[in-house]
Formats: sequence, structure tokens, C-alpha cells
Amino acid sequence: MFETPITVVGTIITNPDRRWVGDQELIKFRVASNSRRRTPDGWEPGNSLYATVNCWGRLITGVGAGLGKGDAVIVVGYLYTSEYEDRDGNRRSSLEIRATSVGPDLARCIVRIESRRHPEPAPAAVASGSPAGDEIDDEGGEDEGDDTAPEVGELPLTG
Repeated sequence: MFETPITVVGTIITNPDRRWVGDQELIKFRVASNSRRRTPDGWEPGNSLYATVNCWGRLITGVGAGLGKGDAVIVVGYLYTSEYEDRDGNRRSSLEIRATSVGPDLARCIVRIESRRHPEPAPAAVASGSPAGDEIDDEGGEDEGDDTAPEVGELPLTG
């Protein structure tokens, strides 16, 4: 209810670290967002933001397979402060983001999208009453099935 949403455009500055926390998997990395502005003499560096990004659940597969140190990313999530004691017993804090979405920044890179396949039928297919066998085949097209009813969210074409 009182979470702070944030979107950060930046660069991954550490290798993503995949680990288990209890019975859940986590991928964690640091992101840097650096501002700069144009002056008559060229570009002038501005302020920087450094944050630790925590990815849970379905984000783990995509982040683990597709992103690494040096990649330009856009991170969407909720911002919070993590407090801890360092080795010397000093009280410290770090800025962390519990990510809900992470993706490449297409203004700074080119990517190839590869869909993730799920064994269960999509909720839209179940709601529309289409058979569970209507899945995407390996060539990217749809398997043959009942094409008489439009999918949920589609409008029939009028002539």
C-alpha cells in the first residue's frame, strides 16, 4: 500500500548473482544510472544513482538468460532501503529495488526477442473456450485448430 514505485534507466555494473534464499530463488545485480547534460563545451556529468536490483519469481529466467554486466536496462519496481551492520559493527544502509520488470533499453542496444513457452494453456485461451491443443508451433505459427471463433481481445473482420 505504501510502496514507492520507481523506474530506473541505467547500466548493469555487476554480474547478476543467482542464489537461493530459503526455498526461493533470487537474482541480484547492481545498476548505475548516470545523468549528464549538454553544455557549450560538450557533455557534463551529473548525479549518479546506484541501486541493488532484486529479481524474484518469473523474472529469474529472463534476467538470468539474457542480461549481464554492461547491459543497458530499464528496471521497474519498488524502492526501499535495506539496513544492516557491516563487519566493523557500523550501521549502514543501501538502496534496493524489488523488480517487477527488467528489460533491455532499446535506445541503447539491439535485441532479439525469444518467447518463453509455458506448458499450461494461457488464461485467454481457456476463457475463449479454445482447445488446449492450440499452441504456437516451432516455426512461430499456430497449430491447426478451430479458427471459427475469434480469440479473446480480437474483433471479427468486416467486409
